Amino acid sequence: MSGDTGISRRRFIGAAAGGLAGIAALSALDLNAAPVKNQPKIDADSFSSDSQETDVLVIGGGMAGLFAAVKAHDAGARVLLVSKGRLGSSGLTPFAKGIFSYDPDTADMSIDEFVAGVSESSLGTSNPVFTRQLAEHSKARVEELKAWGFFDSAIYNNSFMRPIEERGIALQERIMITHLLKEQGRVVGASGFSMDENKIIHYRAKTVVLCTGSGGFKSNGFPLCDVTHDGTVMAYKIGAKVTGKEWNDGHPASAENSGSCYDNWHGQVEEKPGITSVEIHHDLGVDMNYTAYVQGPGGSMGGPGSGPPGGAPGEGAGAGGPPPAQVEQVSGGPFVPEAFRRNGPPSMPPKEEGLLAGLFGDKRPDGPPGMQGNMVGGSTAGMAIHKSEGLVPVDETGLSTVPGLYAAGDALGSYMSGGIYTQVGSSLAGSAVQGAIAGEAAAKASLQLELPDVPEAKLAAVEEEILAPLKRERGYSPAWVTQVLQGVMFPNFVLYIKKERLMQAALAYVEELRDHHVPMLLADDRHKLRLAHETENMIITAEMKMRASIMRKESRCSHYRLDYPEVDDENWRAWINIRQDENGQMQLEKQPFDSWPV
Repeated sequence: MSGDTGISRRRFIGAAAGGLAGIAALSALDLNAAPVKNQPKIDADSFSSDSQETDVLVIGGGMAGLFAAVKAHDAGARVLLVSKGRLGSSGLTPFAKGIFSYDPDTADMSIDEFVAGVSESSLGTSNPVFTRQLAEHSKARVEELKAWGFFDSAIYNNSFMRPIEERGIALQERIMITHLLKEQGRVVGASGFSMDENKIIHYRAKTVVLCTGSGGFKSNGFPLCDVTHDGTVMAYKIGAKVTGKEWNDGHPASAENSGSCYDNWHGQVEEKPGITSVEIHHDLGVDMNYTAYVQGPGGSMGGPGSGPPGGAPGEGAGAGGPPPAQVEQVSGGPFVPEAFRRNGPPSMPPKEEGLLAGLFGDKRPDGPPGMQGNMVGGSTAGMAIHKSEGLVPVDETGLSTVPGLYAAGDALGSYMSGGIYTQVGSSLAGSAVQGAIAGEAAAKASLQLELPDVPEAKLAAVEEEILAPLKRERGYSPAWVTQVLQGVMFPNFVLYIKKERLMQAALAYVEELRDHHVPMLLADDRHKLRLAHETENMIITAEMKMRASIMRKESRCSHYRLDYPEVDDENWRAWINIRQDENGQMQLEKQPFDSWPV
């Protein structure tokens, strides 16, 4: 993708269209449908259980997970890497094609200037510790990726496997982790089930590194279908604090074949990754959503009286584009700092000459992937700005508020870029940098610990929870419940252009799903068993998003409220953290910018 995504305002980019689609989906559902009878294709009682042990358990097979496993091994620990998908093909990693590298010899600004520029663009929401970390370590991580062959192919599995095989790191793929295990106040492992056989696996570990990515509500037009906030919710359930749920990612999709990830992004998917350098932006918030809200479907699009919103997120390498287009202005809406306001159409990275690009190059549109013709919003509904949501860190290593539990990449609420996109390629680089630091820290901590025991009664209770959807006789399918959730959360006037009355109404629906439908989710095979657990995770995330959005009574970066449209520095120079209290209730608190949590 490009570093500049201003688009003609005569094109509709409305997330309002995404909202209409959500309403249409909801209206097509029978909300009074009776629970269906479950007819399992597999026998829940046939599941066997297995127990494995390691020093450091890394959960997630993307960029952060790769570096966490490699650096934990290099620090002297036994490492086991577990992934819901395939290494290098998990979550958003295969979509990411631009990686940032700060080179002090060629950069046109110092690291201090870079950190300050990101803070200015993000209206103070960035954490300078993690922004500096990105700049200081990104080049080293990129050089390692070069040595592994990362830049030689659009498919990452081969390059990711090189350091894993060279070190003999244990790898298990297609394992759905559903629970983190906690004993005596610290994390002691995790449990999940195989997607390929009737087996539950319990992992005992001295430390755990969550590299499970972000998530969405299985929205169309963007590769988010298997990224459902699993790690965040598992950690929340054992006491970890979570942050960043009020922010929104503003990716649109093409209105033509809007539900097809490949149709929207094929111009990028086949490309080999590239390296980006310093270029600080203020991008992909909700200014396009605001314009669509004000002008309606088919109206102009773009930012709040400041020209169209700029650049792409951290996944695309940018290059020069065509001359600036004439655009209409829309008054009001999200605030964009003066230094980051700009006009101009989208730019394009150069076309690849390799085999895959050659096959598809003649079909590639004249504009960055996902940005052609009429646009619809909501293609990343449920996802926040990369690195702005996830577990709350207590220090620069990514250690969470639960001892022994680390997080990295999109699973860590590091606020590396704050509540807005600020640097093209920083998301992928940030995952590499944070994964390496968290992995090394987890390994060093593990060497001082004994392998914990987990009571058999606790493991038996976890197994019951894992298999519960298979054993229920009547209830609701995960697909049906997910559709209801989408219908509630997708509208532009709920998730993106916010006001309290509508958010309270959406929250009431979400609470109903949480209290009545989650306990009645059904599964008749292993795939639907995975979907059942993912659906619960999305519902808990939806509650977090509504509660955090209601609490933040201001507008800032990618969080916009019609009833509180101004930036409020007097009361809201703070992040919002969420935790579960002893009664299982969701509690929210402020954490002042530039501070660590209490």
